[in-house]
Formats: sequence, C-alpha cells, structure tokens
Amino acid sequence: MPSIDSDTHLLIGALIFEDMDQCDLTGPFEALSRVPNATFKTIAKDTTPIRDLRGLRILPDLSIEDAPQLDVLLVPGGYGQEALMDDEQVIAFLRRQARHARYIFSVCTGALLCGAAGLLEGKRATTHWTAMEVLPLFGADPVNDRVVIDGNLISTGGVTAGIDGSLTVVSLLRGNEAAEEIQLYMAYDPKTPFTAGSPETAPPRVLRTVTERAKAITERRMDTGRRYQRSRQHETSADR
Repeated sequence: MPSIDSDTHLLIGALIFEDMDQCDLTGPFEALSRVPNATFKTIAKDTTPIRDLRGLRILPDLSIEDAPQLDVLLVPGGYGQEALMDDEQVIAFLRRQARHARYIFSVCTGALLCGAAGLLEGKRATTHWTAMEVLPLFGADPVNDRVVIDGNLISTGGVTAGIDGSLTVVSLLRGNEAAEEIQLYMAYDPKTPFTAGSPETAPPRVLRTVTERAKAITERRMDTGRRYQRSRQHETSADR
C-alpha cells in the first residue's frame, strides 16, 4: 500500500548549482518525474542557466526565493557543492525545506550540503566513497551502503546510487508497485561490464588513480567539515 494517498498531489524539487554532477540530478529525475500525481521542479539561486562540472547546461524552473514548500527535496552533489557550504541563502533554503518536507533526498556529496545545514546531526548517512570520512565532522554516523534511510533523510552513495535512492523514494511515496513499474520502464537492470564500481572491488591501481585524482577536493571537504565542527563546538560551549 502506498504511504501517501494517490489523490494527494506531490511537489518534488531539486536544488541545482554550478559544477554539480548532472547524473546526481538526471538519474533520479528519470524516476521521480514519473511519480503518479506529482510535479518535478528544478531550483537554483536564480533562474540563470547553470553548467554541470562537465559543461552541460541546465535551465532552472524556479529561484530559491520563489520556491514553494516541497514534499521531496533532492540535493545532488559534485565539485560545485563545496562552493555552497557557506552560502547563507542556500543553507537557509535547505533548513527551511527540511522543516516541513516529507523527505530530504541527497545524492553523492549532496549529503555534505545537508551537513552544512545541520541536517546530518545524529543521523545515519552515506555519500560518495571519497567523502565518507567527512560525514562524522557534520555529526553523522557514516554507513557504507548505496541507500540509507534515517527518518525523513534518505542519502545515497556516489552518482549512480541516486537511481537506487530515487526508486526507494518512489516506493515510500506511492508504494512498491509504482516503483517497480518505473524501474521496468527505465529497464534498470544493471549488469556492469567491469567490477571497478566500488573501492572494495576495484583493481588496486585503479583505486589509487581515482583516489589521487580526488585528493584536492577531498582535502577541501575535510577542511570545510572541520570548520563546521569547530563552529558547533563553539556554539555548544557558548550555550553552557
């Protein structure tokens, strides 16, 4: 049985931003845009087209200021996430939406944006494997799974895990059968040609190469996490 009556219209939105990873958006969009009796909107700081980290242009539907309260907010990741970690407008938007949304759904390093908004405190969560060590700095309990549900927070691992997470969201909104119908339409039945899809199965040389490639952004994320942790400790001390 669906958890929400099918007569209830649902509003689903995704925060988008410069240098995001478009697959964090477009993968879940394939499923979430097909939720029965629902509308999907893209939301950015303003309605200027943005470019993902590989140059794909995406046109937002709404600005943050004009965005209504959503039932589901999708928060993607990508290198551009780091530029928003201290953006007061974006952080306030995340906090405002989280107060009344049915679900906050992060993909990849979108979890870190949720962390900057204080949404990971005391929560089980996951993210891209290169950023797992950052999660505790935002008060989260890191879980090495593709999809993690803790209350109204649904977090997923790197990039393609967003598809798994989106089908999970569909099942929570409209029931398992709706999710299965969408999965079948998408022909989502992955049989990957290689075994390098996780650090546990990747050849050592491949793992070293990709880890080194992500080293600079990983260090920046760790620094941002430590800054957040220090600010929280300062707030706690001030309240005593």
